[in-house]
Amino acid sequence: MQYPDATVQEIDNIMNEAWQAFGEFRLTTLKQRADLMRAIAKGLEAAGDGLIQTAMRETNLPEARLKNERIRTMFQLTSYADACEAGSWLEVRIDTAAAENPDTRKLQVPIGPVVVFGASNFPFAYSTAGGDTATALAAGCPVVVKGHPAHAETSEQVARIISKAVADAGLPKGVFAHVHGAGFETGKALVTHTHTRAVGFTGSYGGGKALFDWANQRKQPIPVFAEMGSINPVFLLPGKLKESAKDLATLLAGSVTLGTGQFCTNPGLILGVEGEELDLFIHELGSAIGKINPGTMLHPGIAKAFAEKRTTALSQANVETIAVAAVAPQENQGAPTIASASAEAFFKNPLLHQEVFGPYSLVIRCKNTAELIKAARHIEGQLTTSLMASDNDLIDNPELIEAVQDICGRLILNAVPTGVRVALSMQHGGPFPASTDSRFTSVGADGIKRWVRPLAFQSWSDALLPDALKNSNPLKIWRTVNNELTKDPI
Repeated sequence: MQYPDATVQEIDNIMNEAWQAFGEFRLTTLKQRADLMRAIAKGLEAAGDGLIQTAMRETNLPEARLKNERIRTMFQLTSYADACEAGSWLEVRIDTAAAENPDTRKLQVPIGPVVVFGASNFPFAYSTAGGDTATALAAGCPVVVKGHPAHAETSEQVARIISKAVADAGLPKGVFAHVHGAGFETGKALVTHTHTRAVGFTGSYGGGKALFDWANQRKQPIPVFAEMGSINPVFLLPGKLKESAKDLATLLAGSVTLGTGQFCTNPGLILGVEGEELDLFIHELGSAIGKINPGTMLHPGIAKAFAEKRTTALSQANVETIAVAAVAPQENQGAPTIASASAEAFFKNPLLHQEVFGPYSLVIRCKNTAELIKAARHIEGQLTTSLMASDNDLIDNPELIEAVQDICGRLILNAVPTGVRVALSMQHGGPFPASTDSRFTSVGADGIKRWVRPLAFQSWSDALLPDALKNSNPLKIWRTVNNELTKDPI
């Protein structure tokens, strides 16, 4: 089903409604917001197989994958609802009056309407009712979602579920809105509107960077929290490679091709030191890749981009094609591919650092450990870095460990990067260009902190303070009072 792009006038009306709703929504209790998020999760479940069938038709993703993704999305909503009520994200700090020092109390407050751009590869978990929407609602911010055109009907159906939950809760209509837009004009109008206070985005570098630039060209710049992809380098250290070359090849073949390689955590770069063990690994990886059939990609645009970028990458000087799926790809399918290049070629050619979004990975052959460290320092910011290493490998290579910590948001040991746990300890975001602000995460309850700002109250009477700051601690949340963490009343 085709939906017309929202006009500038429609966007203006929607953003004005969101701004009006903000005045009321920001005053809701933590329980009210949490109940809203739980109602959305129940609505997703109640939508049943019809919603799954729509998503299957639009994305080419299998039923089992989409059902699991919907479960994940429901879990995100309910777990973030629990975190919302727990209130630790408010980061309450209280210093009571002492001697000549005044009573000062600080908490986090919502920043205003948030614009969320749905992702192409996760029609539920990173889209209309995904993590950005859930955490913004938890913070007390109205949300305006621009649905991804690759799954517009799925997005529309989910939007109706959210709007019904908002109405059933007795909240203003402007707490949530949904628009369509295939052209860049829609996105620009949303980002540059005077009432937009922040942006959430998951997608390509080009798309995220455009939003970031528009936001910073405004008279009043606003934050853009964009997760823009990653090649997620995997470092094969000598000891571990000697122990487990075949097992590592099997593990990585599965990760490279999982979901036809259409994950932001896909391992698109593998680095090791030349020798018999690396030769064996490359042979086994190529053999495994050759046996994996091409998969249908999310939509023709992604399939076309993969084919073009893959062709460009393989045509570079000193790049060798190691293996391609034995079965030829059909229309809109991506052929699993492994290539290889020397570290010297990698240093000289920035194009080899770029993501090829799909079932593709490049193996870099380093002459020695020193060259492996040099390669780590040449790699741009990433969501993840993985080390395949024995304990002795880690002990013997402190310089490499330090170098890889500088380029990633999540450092993984002896596991593949695909799969992102929804937990408070998760960091999904990394140094630029993986994301626009590496201090924040888009997964886990800490994602709420993107949509708030600190506000201090000085010398206010207890009765007029927000509940989170009152002496009696009516919310029963953790607070730092005179430098001690406590739930006790003052």
